[in-house]
Amino acid sequence: MRPHGRKPISRKSFPEKRRDASAASGDAALLYGAHTVREALLAGRRELLALYATENALPRIAEAAARAGVEPRLVDARELTRRLGEDTVHQGLLLEAGPLPELALDEIETKSGIVLALDQITDPHNVGAMLRSAAAFAVDAAIVTERHGPQLSGVLAKAASGALEHVPVVTVVNLARSLEQLASQGYWLLGLDSAGETDLEDAPLRAPVALVLGAEGKGLRRLTRERCDLVARLDMPGPIKSLNVSNACAVALSVLQRRLAKT
Repeated sequence: MRPHGRKPISRKSFPEKRRDASAASGDAALLYGAHTVREALLAGRRELLALYATENALPRIAEAAARAGVEPRLVDARELTRRLGEDTVHQGLLLEAGPLPELALDEIETKSGIVLALDQITDPHNVGAMLRSAAAFAVDAAIVTERHGPQLSGVLAKAASGALEHVPVVTVVNLARSLEQLASQGYWLLGLDSAGETDLEDAPLRAPVALVLGAEGKGLRRLTRERCDLVARLDMPGPIKSLNVSNACAVALSVLQRRLAKT
């Protein structure tokens, strides 16, 4: 059954030329999954190029598509699978969209007083999960590196479950220099590492604060660590003393938000 009041939508196939699941033509992005597509339609931060939906998935985004002024194109689920790959959980939805607006460090709007700085964290599932936590805790922005950084599309966008549309992302060439600039803008630079000097619960804090996290395995790089005002740790009471970086990020943001609210 089609949404009430909407005219029937013709069923179309993709062009013969297949494209990579992480990016469409040029700088455009491929966004898939119900939450990811819906938030991109509603946020209004991207140029919306084409929206594809299966008949079963269409009702999930029909209202958002109408509000965004985009006409969905009906496709078969097998078409989406061929386009995106067998292991892609697309939930019957694919949006081709332009990139998000670029943002500079001095354009970050301070609201919560917290930003994330990711030191060459490349795993898209981890970065996506961190952005989802960042959106939940109203983080002002996330800073990622241009090289050895994640592609802001595809798997990452799906893992972020729509958060990519709500957390401004600043891409920088040199993280150490960018941390210096944040310091000049008044940010307290707080690194997080399992070998940190003090428990995060006891660490001195003030807003605005940049929470700096390193990749799993290698952690914070030397120059990044040297730029931090303090490197703290999460003291864990159980037999496992470390967390996946995305889980550690969520716990740290909870601690920071609670403690900064009391200052």
